[in-house]
Amino acid sequence: MKLLKVLTVIVLVSAVAIAAAGYWLFTNQPSLARFEARGLGTTTDGTSSRVRVSWLGNTNVLVTDGETAILTDGWFTRPSDLEILFGHIGPDLGAIDRALERADIEQLAAVIPVHSHFDHAMDAPEVAERTGAMLVGSESTANIGRGWGLADESIRVATPGQAMSFGDFQVTLFESRHFEFPNPLLRRGVSSRTEITEPLQPPVRMTEYAEGGSYSVLITHPDASVLIQGSAGYLPGALEGIDVDAVFLSVGGIGGQTERYQSNYWAYIVNATTPEKLFPVHWDSFTHPLGERPQAPNLFWDQVFGLQADASIQWAFDRAAEDPLLQAGLLPLWQPVSIP
Repeated sequence: MKLLKVLTVIVLVSAVAIAAAGYWLFTNQPSLARFEARGLGTTTDGTSSRVRVSWLGNTNVLVTDGETAILTDGWFTRPSDLEILFGHIGPDLGAIDRALERADIEQLAAVIPVHSHFDHAMDAPEVAERTGAMLVGSESTANIGRGWGLADESIRVATPGQAMSFGDFQVTLFESRHFEFPNPLLRRGVSSRTEITEPLQPPVRMTEYAEGGSYSVLITHPDASVLIQGSAGYLPGALEGIDVDAVFLSVGGIGGQTERYQSNYWAYIVNATTPEKLFPVHWDSFTHPLGERPQAPNLFWDQVFGLQADASIQWAFDRAAEDPLLQAGLLPLWQPVSIP
């Protein structure tokens, strides 16, 4: 009888400890205060370029010349931790409304998810519908659009390497690879489903949003050129011979990768395109609602899942510091920046 009581106490204490640890992981975030002074660029920096870019969280990058506007991803929904892990998710129409209004977006020529995971492509069909945009991406992205009821004439499956014209912009999607998680369990989980083969109707489990192929998105204009690297993966040689003014470099998870992986990623994305400016993206929280300032992921996603925002941002700054011709900085949310 005494043994049973002891075991009961042990179980209860263990349960309380596990619950407390879980609460701590989900309610605390790493501090990014040391990066607050690392902003770069303003809309009044004296440049004659018409091209402005705005970072809208994650890998949402709005590029405009004042007449034509293009948006990568268009993902503004922020599901809760429990919804992502155990529930079903779908676009949050209110969050989309607020983000479009905050970014002053009324019309878009194209919405381009960098791949088809939920944190890139889930909201894209709704954003395309509201702004009159073409939804551009893989066949998997097209099936997300079809499942949302987007008209076929508003969907375009991109041919990698083939330029598409939108106003004075030329947009080319180059094949790339998704970030390779060092943890083999996470790696298998992310790559367990690679394509969305039928129209996808949310709400669905997070895992239903399969990758569908990843892209490096090149956007060129007579005044400027930018590359959006939407995941910290690389395809050797894919970007050789392409020079850009700025790279929006996905860094989520890169801080925990091997030195060899990090060096290859930098070489095949940054060194290959010789930018003058570099902006780390895809490091911020995908469960906290978008506000005035970006937030780091909570400690569960940052440490247990391996996003490592602090180490990943620092890695990008450290590597950029080795090149005297390259400026690197974090972008504020919502505020347009001149390129170049």
